[in-house]
Amino acid sequence: MSADVSVGADAATSLATRELTLAYGEHPVVEGLTLELPAARVTAIVGPNGCGKSTVVRGLGRLLRPKSGQVLLGGRDIRTMSSRALARRVGLLPQQPVAPDGLTVADLVTRGRFPHLGVFTRPGAADLAIVTEALDATGTADLAERRIDELSGGQRQRVWIAMVLAQQTDVLLLDEPTTFLDVAHQIEVLDLLSRLNAERGTTVVMVLHELNLAARYADHMVVMAGGRAVDQGPPGSVLTEDAVHTAFGLRAMVVPDPVTGSPMVVPRKSTS
Repeated sequence: MSADVSVGADAATSLATRELTLAYGEHPVVEGLTLELPAARVTAIVGPNGCGKSTVVRGLGRLLRPKSGQVLLGGRDIRTMSSRALARRVGLLPQQPVAPDGLTVADLVTRGRFPHLGVFTRPGAADLAIVTEALDATGTADLAERRIDELSGGQRQRVWIAMVLAQQTDVLLLDEPTTFLDVAHQIEVLDLLSRLNAERGTTVVMVLHELNLAARYADHMVVMAGGRAVDQGPPGSVLTEDAVHTAFGLRAMVVPDPVTGSPMVVPRKSTS
């Protein structure tokens, strides 16, 4: 991947929460959550359906206002930042993004440049070069003139990832970035995010359902259940048989992945 599709040397930006409580209306989904998400590393958030993973991502990206507690970006409460300043530093791909009707792929990816432009400024040659690099990096350049609503689910997901890459932020928040993708494209996307992290120090935080892929690609893992963190830390110390049973109600062996040596979960049976 070209160096243009990422952030500069100032990419090492940490994210943290302090006693964070997030709610929809009066119903708390995440309560008293304190996380330390390391700068310039890949963090995977895992847990069963309904445990609050997506809600945490929405809170980290300021799509959801905390009921109490804080989200800190480089030690600064994100509530003190303007929307444009935050968008220059944090790129967010929600679980089910929606594009306006009739928008082309190129138009959508170009929107990733908007936080870096003035109100009435059109994208220049440098911006368009970054868009091209993002399309190339995600294998979607041949779709540039297609309308978003004409694409398959997998194609659409890669285009959204291209838009976030074109935003060139210090931090990427991705809620299930491998949704709708077949196995080969899942690996391509995770390899891309891993390269972005390794080459440019981008802080990547992503929600993943597939535990073994999460353990393989993450430097840091957060295991959630019931709106709280069961554990957080390196996958080798966090993804244990007890943690899998506590979070998922699943009896499993955790053995070394024969390719990478990372923890690999082998289910026995469900106890739910």
